[in-house]
Amino acid sequence: MSVQLNPAQREAIRYIDGPCLVIAGAGSGKTRVITQKIARLIESGFPSRAIGAITFTNKAAQEMGERLGKMVRLPEAERPLVSTFHSLGVQMLRRDGSVLGLKRNFSILDADDAANILQTALGTTDRKAARNAQHRISLWKNALVDADTAAAQAADELEHQVARAYRDYAATLVAYQAVDFDDLIGLPVRMLREHPEVAQAWRERIRYLLVDEYQDTNACQYELLKLLVGPRAAFTAVGDDDQSIYGWRGATLENLNRLGSDYPNLKVIKLEQNYRSSVNILTAANRLIANNPKLHEKKLWSEHGPGDPVLVVPCDSDEAEAESVVSRLQAHRFERRGKFADYAILYRGNHQARVIEQALRKEKIPYVLSGGQSFFDRAEIRDLLAYLRLLANDDDDPAFIRAVTTPKRGVGTSTLTALGSYAGERQVSMFAALFETGAEQRIAARQLEPLREFGEFVNRIGWRAAKEPAAQVLDDLLAAIDYRGHLFAVADDKVAAARWQNVCDFVDWLKKRAEEDGSTLVQLAQTVSLLSQLDRKESELDAVRLSTVHASKGLEFPHVFIVGCEEGLMPHHGGLASEEAPEDGESGQPAVDRDAARIEEERRLMYVAVTRAQRSLTLTWCRERKRGRERFPQLPSRFLEEMQLDVRPKAAATITADAAKARLAGLRELLGKPRGLPQGA
Repeated sequence: MSVQLNPAQREAIRYIDGPCLVIAGAGSGKTRVITQKIARLIESGFPSRAIGAITFTNKAAQEMGERLGKMVRLPEAERPLVSTFHSLGVQMLRRDGSVLGLKRNFSILDADDAANILQTALGTTDRKAARNAQHRISLWKNALVDADTAAAQAADELEHQVARAYRDYAATLVAYQAVDFDDLIGLPVRMLREHPEVAQAWRERIRYLLVDEYQDTNACQYELLKLLVGPRAAFTAVGDDDQSIYGWRGATLENLNRLGSDYPNLKVIKLEQNYRSSVNILTAANRLIANNPKLHEKKLWSEHGPGDPVLVVPCDSDEAEAESVVSRLQAHRFERRGKFADYAILYRGNHQARVIEQALRKEKIPYVLSGGQSFFDRAEIRDLLAYLRLLANDDDDPAFIRAVTTPKRGVGTSTLTALGSYAGERQVSMFAALFETGAEQRIAARQLEPLREFGEFVNRIGWRAAKEPAAQVLDDLLAAIDYRGHLFAVADDKVAAARWQNVCDFVDWLKKRAEEDGSTLVQLAQTVSLLSQLDRKESELDAVRLSTVHASKGLEFPHVFIVGCEEGLMPHHGGLASEEAPEDGESGQPAVDRDAARIEEERRLMYVAVTRAQRSLTLTWCRERKRGRERFPQLPSRFLEEMQLDVRPKAAATITADAAKARLAGLRELLGKPRGLPQGA
């Protein structure tokens, strides 16, 4: 292998004599180790198709596949399996799910569609309550706890209520021949446990397994891996206990301990050389994480030299903080002749982005938001997309379920359950099933009538959508279902008007696209799954990245600002509760243990944030922060002191809003640009 590797990397790549755990510190080249190990296995004569590499995100799987493709040229049929946990689960269930009673073309419900079903099971219109219940059920599923066990173990009436809804929700999914994202791991586990012949077939299919980001696995994922590797135990797990930040999602560091006890001959190899960050940044990171208990002791080091000092900037307020960060970023970029894309501004919660966005817009600085809601994820856009998906493919059961129930037309859960059960027996889609004569024996006439009325409407629109101009058919579709009336019936006027405007913007965009391409609505609908990818990729833009720390994991930037380094924000007063996670009940841990676990995870989150930086790192905190219309005094984060940084420079060094504005004005003058002109003008 021509690639330069350090001794620890070489050892990790060459060891194939048994189970192997690679503790890979931040920036230590773990993706290189995984891809090089796959290449070495193939070069050693191991059958390439019998190798599997699993990671957590589509982006990571794609990057790994691309790197591997450059190293080992193979025909598509001979390439190793490189996928996410969920896409592997889909493959397993499509191939062998019939042993669990699943039809081959079962439906996969996204979180929004699943929440709709759960809302009905709970008998509530409170969306937040449904989301909280959804999170609780997800944790149960990830811990391999079924509905009956959840009900038996429920600690209070609220948990009992959610456990009952879990039972109804699970039954509805079975009737719909549908699965949710958690089932994509849980059902393969059940399949391998209950059907040894299926388990053996998959062990032959994947004879060597590599797992990335192992510290992020939950109990269910661990069980899947254990069942897949079987007694042969030919695997390499790569992870870092210092970067485990998804406890709120069910990930457990206990999986790292379990590896050692379940596989006594486990080989542990540590990657401690960091190829990303300067020594000053790594020193701060090492000091910080030393305050957490260790499963595997390690200390990152770098040959990059000391680099810029790590800066701490106290500010008067969040407005002053935003102005200060923007002025420092502009000055730094001007001095270094750098790109906007070299800079990232990281924060603990999405609510912190607003004031920073305002400061960036004021200075005409381009930026992209990570972890924010996509336009295509808005409920009103997804409602319309469901109709388009159904026109393109009437076998799309989730699209059918969403369209037939939005707006409401007398089709409820009991009707869809009866239709789903019949469709499952007949091994056809729900749309096809509603027209079959046999449906009349299984579904009451009063229930079947609105279903068939809807089916005939879809067929009429579908016939027109294949022949007539898309613009007219779209307008007629919205008018026929009275979608505007539906929006104003379910939300107050202001919210409904904003949602209707989103729909109008989307429809105008679709019409324009259809006109430019000369396509019918059916042809346009057939590309609907690509719609959310039509915007330019973030990586292609020269723009500052704004991101939550959670969403920044796996990324790196030359220059990083971490804002809001205060008690209550970082560490967050909710501890393990991420902005992405609902406020839910805790586990059965004693309160003291829970608090310690929370702070440890928050410390790992700060460690992840710090280790995103390559060359410079600036941390800011505010003496006061605005919440609503009030201002509250703040204290600097304990993590700043743990990194042995100068938290409280003399009072004169605190950035006030006026000072920050004056600095920006001076910078504009220095750059010789009138205020109104964009960068580069």
